[in-house]
Amino acid sequence: MVAIGCDHGGLEIKNAIIEELKKNGVEYIDLGTNTTDSVDYPVYAKAVCAEVVSGRCEKGILCCGTGIGMSIAANKVKGIRAAVLSDAFSAEMTRKHNNSNVLCLGGRVIDSAKAVELANIFLNTEFEGGRHEKRVAMLEG
Repeated sequence: MVAIGCDHGGLEIKNAIIEELKKNGVEYIDLGTNTTDSVDYPVYAKAVCAEVVSGRCEKGILCCGTGIGMSIAANKVKGIRAAVLSDAFSAEMTRKHNNSNVLCLGGRVIDSAKAVELANIFLNTEFEGGRHEKRVAMLEG
């Protein structure tokens, strides 16, 4: 299951990703927001991260204007490894090497098609483990 949330700046790409999840039969929880009214992104970051760290969801996706604010807020939560990105190579490598569990995207940086592409890569790429396991464990401190 995937937890997904956004602020007003990420609503359009969040909705596009949700349509893709539905099309592919991927279970998800939409934690909002669902309007373009201005909201506080940390609220949505915390809600998505709570679903991931509880184990109810395997991964999370957060969308805001740039993805940066969501990434900062998400990475404050113990057990979260959030990556903000805008290219396919990074989407793949953050899963393979960092075992990232939250993807952060910016609706003012990428369009809906790119957001869907990156979400698909993120959700369908496995962690390689091996030499990367030690490094990821070091992040947990």
